Amino acid sequence: MTKFMLLMNMDGGNCDTPMLEWDEADMKAHLQYLGDHVERLRRSGELVEVNALTWPKHAKVVRASAVSAPVLTDGPYAEAKEVLAGYTMIDVESEERALEIAAEQSAAPGPGGVPLEQPIEVRRVMESDAELHDF
Repeated sequence: MTKFMLLMNMDGGNCDTPMLEWDEADMKAHLQYLGDHVERLRRSGELVEVNALTWPKHAKVVRASAVSAPVLTDGPYAEAKEVLAGYTMIDVESEERALEIAAEQSAAPGPGGVPLEQPIEVRRVMESDAELHDF
């Protein structure tokens, strides 16, 4: 088994309207789809962890400083489509299965039930020091 992290940014795929502005029925359908997807992964034993993240306005950036205490700031912030909205950690038999799961997430419905086709970044979790040299 191999662990992968599926990263979902706030990039809305083929929808430019922020989810908080969708009709309530569309928002419920989207969240139900994702909830059902997570439950299937849980039942199959492939789900390790899933979390949504708070809004970027709550983020802090910490930078070590050689001459003073660490520097803590409230920014700068990336463009909205580059902001990490949440992640799913899975443990699967193959990269192909990880890509299949990411495609299922990307197909979550948006306004009018149209699949969002939201980009999902798939990253394998490093398993050995030797992988540090695979950059």
